[in-house]
Amino acid sequence: MEFIPGVIAPEDVQGDPIWFAFYQGKLLMVQDQHGLSVPQIDKFDLLGLAHDEPHYLGEWQTTHCFAVALREEAPLPPHFVLHDLRRVAMMIDPNLFTIAGKARQVLEWDRNHQYCGRCGTRTLAHDRDRAKQCPQCGHTQYPRISPCIIVLVTKGDEVLLARSSGFPPGMFSTLAGFVEPGETLEMAIHREIAEEVGVKVTNLEYMGSQPWPFPHSLMIGFHAEYAGGELVLEDDEIEEAGWWSINQLPMIPPRGSISHELIATYVKKMSSQGFN
Repeated sequence: MEFIPGVIAPEDVQGDPIWFAFYQGKLLMVQDQHGLSVPQIDKFDLLGLAHDEPHYLGEWQTTHCFAVALREEAPLPPHFVLHDLRRVAMMIDPNLFTIAGKARQVLEWDRNHQYCGRCGTRTLAHDRDRAKQCPQCGHTQYPRISPCIIVLVTKGDEVLLARSSGFPPGMFSTLAGFVEPGETLEMAIHREIAEEVGVKVTNLEYMGSQPWPFPHSLMIGFHAEYAGGELVLEDDEIEEAGWWSINQLPMIPPRGSISHELIATYVKKMSSQGFN
């Protein structure tokens, strides 16, 4: 991904920037005969939409990128629509989706840190860093990232998948949960899996990570092997869970999600070993 992050926009922005504009979590997009795209225009004000002060994000392939929060939903200019960011994942370049996620997180952080958490004074933007600073007590607030482990548990040619009530009908995914204060990632894996499905795991292997802007998570992916125990589901978290053969998988999250990549990587590995 050819993205160079930045905080302060250059005085003379060359070319038409890409504008990641959001209203209540929905991304503003252009919809025409070519499909969906993220707006790329010289000045966002040309659209005539009420908005807050833009945030500079950096450069993608030498094109400057900005995040901007819309103050109202309508009326939108012709050919412009608002799309839920989760649905956009399959519609645009994966790199643009990642930058859109960064934009959403920056805007959400800015909206939630207009006032100092210590003394209640209205905050100001830091002159160098991505931060909000209190002019009264000096307290500085940076964007917060919530680490979350996401784990594919396997047993031979079977994978352990689960679903919660908020999933689309029929969709199953890998197990996941937030890291608690004082925990290592490994401790969080053992605790979350035991809490959610009641089994033990071993041979943890780091597989990769993915920023996930709902609202500000960093998904840290692992593969783990089943080590024992019967499935006992956490009632308020897990609606259904079970072991699935790599040859008879249910509906899983779409490409572009780390859950999909964890499953696809294991299926490819096992298939290469003759499990198909």
